[in-house]
Amino acid sequence: MIPFEPKRPYQELGLVLRQELIENSYKVGDRLPPERDIAERLNVSRTVVREALIMLELENLVEVKKGSGVYIINIPNQPNSRENVISDDVGPFEMLQARQLLESNIAEFAATQVTPGDIVKMRAALTLERNEFVNGTKECTGDELFHLCIAEATQNSVLVDMLKQSWARREQSPMWQKLHARIIDLDYREEWLEDHSRILAAMQRKDSVEAKNAMWQHLENVKLRLLSLSDIDDPNFDGYLFNSNPVVSLGIDN
Repeated sequence: MIPFEPKRPYQELGLVLRQELIENSYKVGDRLPPERDIAERLNVSRTVVREALIMLELENLVEVKKGSGVYIINIPNQPNSRENVISDDVGPFEMLQARQLLESNIAEFAATQVTPGDIVKMRAALTLERNEFVNGTKECTGDELFHLCIAEATQNSVLVDMLKQSWARREQSPMWQKLHARIIDLDYREEWLEDHSRILAAMQRKDSVEAKNAMWQHLENVKLRLLSLSDIDDPNFDGYLFNSNPVVSLGIDN
């Protein structure tokens, strides 16, 4: 067997947890310790624990029962072989952090370049997003279109391509899809509408600082809400051990 060399934090933790399935006398049907306990014991953020458990879930080693916990359905024989690894996917929260860094800066620059025509397109995207929410449509075409309109307002095709690539990577990610499969309540999308309205208002004023702040906070809200809605152990999860990337210059209270 060729040893698997982890590239990402969740993969490193996934290998540790996989080894523990073998060494700690677990059996099929046993429940793993709560996410909070794993995070404290191994001194990692809860986002990494969440991603590592998704990795084990995709490998058919554990089953997640929302509100109950994570249960073992298979014990691995070769914990560190490449054959055990389904894909080299990026963790959903790592992906969101990258988007936060990229899109907050895109929004800042877009506010300095935006044209009246760009504002019209952003309003249309926001209207589409609102209609999708009101009609209970699962597709989020308006959401993606709104972010794309902001990138296009930079008048920079490279930045537009970078944003499109990040969204495409999300749509093709098995880990992202598995995370969203746990989320049933779609009311959180109303929060995104409010966030987008604040971003649009900053764009209309050509306020680059507020545009950057509003986009940063929007994606921070997305991360926290996805953590809350996909929580396994406690539906009242309070963000414990969530590590955000602090940007002091933004002046945002997290």
